[in-house]
Amino acid sequence: MATGKEIRGKIKNFESTKKITKAMEMISVSKMRKAQDRMRAARPYADKVRNIAAHLGEANPEYVHPFMKANDAKKAGIIVVTTDKGLCGGMNTNVLRVVTGRLRELQDAGVSTETVAVGNKGLGFLTRIGAKVISQVTQLGDTPHLERLIGPVKALLDQYERGELNAVYIAYTRFINTMKQEAVIEQLLPLSAAKMQEETRASGTQHAWDYIYEPDAQSVIDDLLVRYVEALAYQAVAENMASEHAARMVAMKAATDNAGNVIGELKLVYNKTRQAAITKELSEIVSGAAAISA
Repeated sequence: MATGKEIRGKIKNFESTKKITKAMEMISVSKMRKAQDRMRAARPYADKVRNIAAHLGEANPEYVHPFMKANDAKKAGIIVVTTDKGLCGGMNTNVLRVVTGRLRELQDAGVSTETVAVGNKGLGFLTRIGAKVISQVTQLGDTPHLERLIGPVKALLDQYERGELNAVYIAYTRFINTMKQEAVIEQLLPLSAAKMQEETRASGTQHAWDYIYEPDAQSVIDDLLVRYVEALAYQAVAENMASEHAARMVAMKAATDNAGNVIGELKLVYNKTRQAAITKELSEIVSGAAAISA
């Protein structure tokens, strides 16, 4: 049975751990609010770019951008968005499980894969399983910057434009609310005009537009669709960062509560041990006094 000194040491250790997890919880709360603001601020731009891209697709049926064409290549690309740090529950595990399932499906279909890692956790996982990582970006900090994402993502976009890939997917954790985040994998390329138009109608903008192009329609559509894909990638990273801080906040709160429960149990054990020691000492004193008086 543990002595009182050992139990006091354990209680002190758990109290220190509780202070750390509580501090991390409060930090995550602050960062989560800022991440949510950035995520919501990026949505109007992504929605507007999608609407314009859908309208241009309807207005210029004679020109089809390479991003909207299906390729016959036996290779696919996957952008894996994870966190740089841990202590965020099962968030990274869930998204990497989804990626593993898609890799297995593509392998069974005879399609090879190339990956882009966004975040240390995803990079480490892809390296361990032997996946081909053609580019990577880590240590993005608390604020995603589009200029740092463009390079790694463009490696897959250029391959698709050359017809070397039949699809490009992006896997990330979608932010639903503070208590719920969902691991998803979405098809980034080829873009579907029907899907963009459906999303446009769902947003409430069902009327048609007529545009004047400068210098010409093809140049405008080319640049716009690249910006559209970049906006989708940025939005995925912003959603993932908001999910990271929410998941870490929940995980640290659970750790703080568990540390409190363990401290309560240890204090109960310590009190019982101390009372047992006092009772034993009293018994020895009484026994000694009885022996002397006898």
